[in-house]
Amino acid sequence: MKMKYLVVPVLLAAFSAQVMAADCSVTVDSTDAMRYDKSEIAVDKSCKEFTINLKHSGKLAKNVMGHNVVIAKSSDADAVARDGIAAGLDNGYLKPGDDRVIAHTDLIGGGEQTSTTFEAAKLKEGESYTFFCSFPGHISLMKGTLAVK
Repeated sequence: MKMKYLVVPVLLAAFSAQVMAADCSVTVDSTDAMRYDKSEIAVDKSCKEFTINLKHSGKLAKNVMGHNVVIAKSSDADAVARDGIAAGLDNGYLKPGDDRVIAHTDLIGGGEQTSTTFEAAKLKEGESYTFFCSFPGHISLMKGTLAVK
């Protein structure tokens, strides 16, 4: 009989852990109108890794209306985007080896999708982060905040 009373709490604890587990990923959609469908991303502080899935629901090609998601400290975002212009399309408009870039997806065109997974430990609670598109000029409309919560 004692076994019956032990099983119920164990099952309840396992179920509660699944329900309370942090979602360590986000899906962001982008369009030909230079917009993300999200203006903020929250990374749970319990996440070991975090995944960003990017979809481009537009129709235009990567060389015309390419999109990516780049994460940098907010104080670095504009400079990262500006410096990436010279890197060109083949480098996803990101300067190779730029240590200000915390994570980034590939640059994609309409109808494509991509993702990136990075160590959440690269983010510090209380620091201000921005996610943005590094295609030339897109940061003016395609950006949002990313925070550890």
